[in-house]
Amino acid sequence: MFLCRIRTDAGVVPAARLDDDTLLDLSPVAGDAGDDLVALLASSGVDGLSAAAAALASSPSAVTLPVASARFEVPVARPQKIVCVALNYVAHAEEGAQAVPAEPVIFFKPPSSLLPHGETVRCPARSSRLDFEVELAVVIGTRARDVAVDDWRDVVLGYTVLNDMTARDLQLVAIEKNQPWDHSKGFDTFAPCGPYLVTADEIADPGRLDLSLTTDGVVRQSSNTRHMVFGVPELISVISAGITLEPGDIIATGTPSGIGKVDDGGTMVATVQGVGSLVNPVAYERAVVPAAV
Repeated sequence: MFLCRIRTDAGVVPAARLDDDTLLDLSPVAGDAGDDLVALLASSGVDGLSAAAAALASSPSAVTLPVASARFEVPVARPQKIVCVALNYVAHAEEGAQAVPAEPVIFFKPPSSLLPHGETVRCPARSSRLDFEVELAVVIGTRARDVAVDDWRDVVLGYTVLNDMTARDLQLVAIEKNQPWDHSKGFDTFAPCGPYLVTADEIADPGRLDLSLTTDGVVRQSSNTRHMVFGVPELISVISAGITLEPGDIIATGTPSGIGKVDDGGTMVATVQGVGSLVNPVAYERAVVPAAV
Protein backbone atom coordinates (compact mmCIF):
# COMPACT_ATOMS: atom_id res chain seq x y z
CA MET A 1 0.00 0.00 0.00
CA PHE A 2 1.00 3.59 -0.65
CA LEU A 3 -0.12 5.51 2.41
CA CYS A 4 0.15 9.20 3.24
CA ARG A 5 -1.03 11.92 5.58
CA ILE A 6 -2.92 14.80 3.98
CA ARG A 7 -3.75 18.24 5.36
CA THR A 8 -7.38 19.22 4.89
CA ASP A 9 -9.50 22.06 6.20
CA ALA A 10 -10.73 19.64 8.88
CA GLY A 11 -7.21 18.61 9.92
CA VAL A 12 -4.70 15.94 8.92
CA VAL A 13 -6.23 12.71 7.58
CA PRO A 14 -4.72 9.33 6.64
CA ALA A 15 -5.05 8.38 2.99
CA ALA A 16 -4.22 5.58 0.57
CA ARG A 17 -3.23 6.03 -3.06
CA LEU A 18 -5.78 4.38 -5.33
CA ASP A 19 -3.88 5.22 -8.52
CA ASP A 20 -1.40 7.81 -9.76
CA ASP A 21 -4.04 10.54 -9.62
CA THR A 22 -6.32 9.69 -6.69
CA LEU A 23 -6.11 9.42 -2.92
CA LEU A 24 -8.72 7.81 -0.66
CA ASP A 25 -9.46 9.40 2.72
CA LEU A 26 -9.07 6.57 5.28
CA SER A 27 -10.55 8.48 8.20
CA PRO A 28 -13.71 6.28 8.34
CA VAL A 29 -11.60 3.16 8.99
CA ALA A 30 -8.79 4.73 11.03
CA GLY A 31 -10.45 4.47 14.44
CA ASP A 32 -8.29 5.47 17.40
CA ALA A 33 -5.18 5.60 15.19
CA GLY A 34 -6.37 8.87 13.66
CA ASP A 35 -3.79 10.17 11.20
CA ASP A 36 -0.97 8.00 12.61
CA LEU A 37 -0.15 5.55 9.80
CA VAL A 38 2.21 3.52 11.99
CA ALA A 39 -0.51 2.98 14.59
CA LEU A 40 -3.08 2.29 11.89
CA LEU A 41 -0.96 -0.48 10.37
CA ALA A 42 -0.18 -1.86 13.83
CA SER A 43 -3.88 -2.19 14.61
CA SER A 44 -5.12 -3.42 11.22
CA GLY A 45 -2.15 -5.03 9.51
CA VAL A 46 -1.47 -4.49 5.82
CA ASP A 47 -3.99 -7.09 4.68
CA GLY A 48 -6.70 -5.80 7.01
CA LEU A 49 -6.17 -2.19 6.04
CA SER A 50 -6.07 -3.08 2.34
CA ALA A 51 -9.40 -4.90 2.64
CA ALA A 52 -10.94 -2.03 4.59
CA ALA A 53 -9.70 0.49 2.03
CA ALA A 54 -11.12 -1.59 -0.84
CA ALA A 55 -14.52 -1.76 0.85
CA LEU A 56 -14.43 1.95 1.62
CA ALA A 57 -13.46 2.85 -1.96
CA SER A 58 -16.55 1.09 -3.30
CA SER A 59 -18.83 2.85 -0.82
CA PRO A 60 -20.98 5.83 -1.88
CA SER A 61 -19.61 7.71 1.13
CA ALA A 62 -15.98 7.39 0.01
CA VAL A 63 -14.07 10.67 -0.07
CA THR A 64 -11.31 10.96 -2.66
CA LEU A 65 -8.72 13.67 -3.21
CA PRO A 66 -6.62 14.47 -6.28
CA VAL A 67 -2.92 13.79 -5.80
CA ALA A 68 -1.99 16.90 -7.78
CA SER A 69 -3.60 19.30 -5.31
CA ALA A 70 -3.05 17.34 -2.09
CA ARG A 71 -1.20 19.04 0.74
CA PHE A 72 1.04 16.33 2.12
CA GLU A 73 2.28 15.93 5.67
CA VAL A 74 5.33 13.87 6.67
CA PRO A 75 4.16 10.24 6.40
CA VAL A 76 5.42 9.28 9.87
CA ALA A 77 3.51 11.30 12.43
CA ARG A 78 5.74 11.04 15.49
CA PRO A 79 9.14 9.40 15.00
CA GLN A 80 11.27 9.36 18.12
CA LYS A 81 14.51 9.42 16.13
CA ILE A 82 15.95 9.70 12.66
CA VAL A 83 19.05 7.54 12.36
CA CYS A 84 21.30 8.45 9.43
CA VAL A 85 24.22 6.65 7.79
CA ALA A 86 27.24 8.46 6.37
CA LEU A 87 29.58 7.27 3.60
CA ASN A 88 27.44 4.25 2.76
CA TYR A 89 28.22 4.26 -0.98
CA VAL A 90 31.79 3.68 -2.16
CA ALA A 91 31.65 6.37 -4.85
CA HIS A 92 30.28 8.91 -2.37
CA ALA A 93 33.11 8.20 0.08
CA GLU A 94 35.63 8.56 -2.72
CA GLU A 95 34.23 11.87 -3.98
CA GLY A 96 34.74 13.29 -0.50
CA ALA A 97 38.26 11.83 -0.23
CA GLN A 98 37.06 9.66 2.66
CA ALA A 99 37.95 6.06 3.39
CA VAL A 100 35.21 3.51 2.85
CA PRO A 101 34.13 2.67 6.43
CA ALA A 102 34.65 -0.79 7.92
CA GLU A 103 31.42 -0.42 9.88
CA PRO A 104 28.43 1.91 9.53
CA VAL A 105 29.02 5.56 10.43
CA ILE A 106 25.95 6.72 12.32
CA PHE A 107 24.59 10.18 13.12
CA PHE A 108 21.16 11.52 14.05
CA LYS A 109 18.78 14.20 12.85
CA PRO A 110 16.16 15.63 15.21
CA PRO A 111 12.48 15.01 14.37
CA SER A 112 12.12 18.81 14.20
CA SER A 113 14.12 18.72 10.94
CA LEU A 114 11.36 16.80 9.11
CA LEU A 115 9.60 18.54 6.24
CA PRO A 116 6.71 17.34 4.05
CA HIS A 117 6.70 16.81 0.31
CA GLY A 118 6.03 20.11 -1.47
CA GLU A 119 7.24 22.35 1.35
CA THR A 120 10.27 24.66 1.20
CA VAL A 121 13.69 23.76 2.58
CA ARG A 122 15.09 26.88 4.22
CA CYS A 123 18.82 27.42 4.48
CA PRO A 124 19.61 29.38 7.67
CA ALA A 125 21.37 32.73 7.36
CA ARG A 126 24.52 31.33 8.95
CA SER A 127 25.12 29.05 5.92
CA SER A 128 25.84 29.89 2.30
CA ARG A 129 25.90 26.37 0.83
CA LEU A 130 23.02 23.94 0.98
CA ASP A 131 23.62 20.44 -0.43
CA PHE A 132 21.13 17.69 -1.36
CA GLU A 133 21.47 13.95 -0.62
CA VAL A 134 18.79 11.52 -1.85
CA GLU A 135 18.30 8.45 0.34
CA LEU A 136 16.11 5.39 0.78
CA ALA A 137 14.59 5.58 4.25
CA VAL A 138 13.35 2.61 6.28
CA VAL A 139 10.41 3.01 8.67
CA ILE A 140 10.46 0.76 11.73
CA GLY A 141 7.22 -0.97 12.68
CA THR A 142 7.88 -2.65 16.02
CA ARG A 143 9.91 -2.08 19.16
CA ALA A 144 13.15 -4.01 18.78
CA ARG A 145 16.70 -4.25 20.01
CA ASP A 146 19.66 -6.44 19.03
CA VAL A 147 18.03 -7.57 15.79
CA ALA A 148 19.83 -10.41 14.02
CA VAL A 149 20.73 -9.75 10.38
CA ASP A 150 18.42 -12.54 9.22
CA ASP A 151 15.49 -11.09 11.17
CA TRP A 152 15.53 -7.60 9.67
CA ARG A 153 12.21 -7.99 7.86
CA ASP A 154 10.45 -8.56 11.18
CA VAL A 155 10.95 -4.94 12.18
CA VAL A 156 10.44 -3.10 8.86
CA LEU A 157 7.05 -1.46 8.40
CA GLY A 158 7.84 0.20 5.10
CA TYR A 159 9.90 2.69 3.16
CA THR A 160 9.91 6.35 2.19
CA VAL A 161 12.20 8.89 0.51
CA LEU A 162 14.40 11.22 2.55
CA ASN A 163 16.60 14.08 1.34
CA ASP A 164 19.45 14.54 3.81
CA MET A 165 19.98 18.28 3.47
CA THR A 166 23.34 19.55 4.65
CA ALA A 167 24.81 22.97 5.34
CA ARG A 168 28.01 21.84 3.66
CA ASP A 169 30.10 24.89 4.52
CA LEU A 170 29.35 24.44 8.22
CA GLN A 171 29.98 20.71 8.05
CA LEU A 172 33.41 21.20 6.45
CA VAL A 173 34.41 23.69 9.15
CA ALA A 174 33.37 21.21 11.84
CA ILE A 175 35.30 18.40 10.16
CA GLU A 176 38.41 20.59 9.90
CA LYS A 177 38.17 21.33 13.64
CA ASN A 178 37.60 17.63 14.40
CA GLN A 179 34.21 18.50 15.88
CA PRO A 180 30.85 16.72 15.51
CA TRP A 181 28.95 17.91 12.43
CA ASP A 182 25.42 16.90 13.39
CA HIS A 183 24.45 20.58 13.69
CA SER A 184 25.00 21.12 9.97
CA LYS A 185 22.53 18.31 9.28
CA GLY A 186 19.89 19.09 11.86
CA PHE A 187 18.42 22.51 11.08
CA ASP A 188 14.67 22.91 10.70
CA THR A 189 13.46 21.64 7.27
CA PHE A 190 16.70 19.65 6.71
CA ALA A 191 14.96 16.26 6.48
CA PRO A 192 12.36 16.43 3.71
CA CYS A 193 10.52 13.12 3.79
CA GLY A 194 7.71 11.45 1.85
CA PRO A 195 5.36 11.74 0.19
CA TYR A 196 4.36 8.13 0.91
CA LEU A 197 4.90 5.43 3.47
CA VAL A 198 5.14 2.40 1.18
CA THR A 199 4.43 -0.83 3.05
CA ALA A 200 7.18 -3.44 3.09
CA ASP A 201 5.26 -5.93 0.96
CA GLU A 202 5.52 -3.53 -2.01
CA ILE A 203 9.34 -3.72 -2.08
CA ALA A 204 10.76 -7.18 -2.77
CA ASP A 205 14.37 -6.14 -2.21
CA PRO A 206 15.43 -2.73 -0.85
CA GLY A 207 18.94 -3.53 -2.06
CA ARG A 208 17.97 -3.34 -5.73
CA LEU A 209 16.35 0.08 -6.16
CA ASP A 210 17.33 2.90 -8.50
CA LEU A 211 17.55 6.30 -6.86
CA SER A 212 18.16 9.74 -8.30
CA LEU A 213 17.94 13.45 -7.62
CA THR A 214 17.39 16.34 -9.98
CA THR A 215 17.59 20.07 -9.44
CA ASP A 216 15.50 22.12 -11.83
CA GLY A 217 15.29 19.13 -14.17
CA VAL A 218 19.03 18.40 -14.27
CA VAL A 219 20.11 14.96 -13.02
CA ARG A 220 22.64 15.40 -10.21
CA GLN A 221 22.59 11.96 -8.56
CA SER A 222 21.83 8.58 -10.11
CA SER A 223 22.65 5.19 -8.62
CA ASN A 224 21.18 2.01 -7.18
CA THR A 225 20.93 0.78 -3.60
CA ARG A 226 22.91 -2.32 -4.59
CA HIS A 227 25.96 -0.08 -4.31
CA MET A 228 25.45 0.49 -0.59
CA VAL A 229 28.41 -0.59 1.52
CA PHE A 230 26.01 -1.87 4.20
CA GLY A 231 22.55 -3.00 3.15
CA VAL A 232 19.32 -2.62 5.08
CA PRO A 233 19.71 -5.93 7.00
CA GLU A 234 23.18 -5.01 8.25
CA LEU A 235 22.20 -1.46 9.12
CA ILE A 236 19.23 -2.56 11.20
CA SER A 237 21.35 -5.11 13.02
CA VAL A 238 24.19 -2.69 13.79
CA ILE A 239 21.95 0.24 14.76
CA SER A 240 19.78 -1.90 17.04
CA ALA A 241 22.80 -3.34 18.83
CA GLY A 242 22.30 -1.49 22.11
CA ILE A 243 19.81 1.07 20.76
CA THR A 244 16.11 0.27 21.00
CA LEU A 245 14.25 0.98 17.78
CA GLU A 246 10.70 2.24 18.29
CA PRO A 247 7.69 2.12 15.94
CA GLY A 248 7.94 5.05 13.56
CA ASP A 249 11.70 5.49 13.83
CA ILE A 250 13.31 6.33 10.50
CA ILE A 251 16.63 4.98 9.22
CA ALA A 252 18.12 6.97 6.32
CA THR A 253 20.45 4.57 4.55
CA GLY A 254 22.96 6.97 3.01
CA THR A 255 23.40 8.79 -0.28
CA PRO A 256 25.26 7.92 -3.50
CA SER A 257 27.80 10.09 -5.29
CA GLY A 258 26.88 13.33 -7.00
CA ILE A 259 26.08 15.43 -3.96
CA GLY A 260 26.20 19.14 -4.62
CA LYS A 261 24.80 22.59 -4.01
CA VAL A 262 21.23 23.56 -4.71
CA ASP A 263 20.76 27.23 -5.55
CA ASP A 264 18.39 29.68 -3.93
CA GLY A 265 15.00 29.24 -5.60
CA GLY A 266 15.85 25.82 -7.01
CA THR A 267 13.58 22.78 -6.89
CA MET A 268 14.78 19.29 -5.97
CA VAL A 269 13.13 16.01 -6.97
CA ALA A 270 14.43 13.02 -5.00
CA THR A 271 13.24 9.67 -6.38
CA VAL A 272 13.54 6.08 -5.18
CA GLN A 273 12.25 3.35 -7.48
CA GLY A 274 8.97 1.90 -6.26
CA VAL A 275 8.80 4.31 -3.32
CA GLY A 276 8.08 7.70 -4.88
CA SER A 277 9.34 11.15 -5.76
CA LEU A 278 9.86 13.80 -3.10
CA VAL A 279 9.69 17.38 -4.39
CA ASN A 280 10.90 20.40 -2.42
CA PRO A 281 11.83 23.96 -3.40
CA VAL A 282 14.69 25.75 -1.66
CA ALA A 283 15.03 29.23 -0.17
CA TYR A 284 18.10 30.83 1.39
CA GLU A 285 17.42 33.18 4.27
CA ARG A 286 19.73 35.76 2.73
CA ALA A 287 20.98 36.24 -0.80
CA VAL A 288 24.39 34.61 -0.31
CA VAL A 289 24.34 32.26 -3.28
CA PRO A 290 25.90 33.95 -6.33
CA ALA A 291 23.82 33.90 -9.48
CA ALA A 292 25.03 31.67 -12.29
CA VAL A 293 27.11 33.54 -14.86
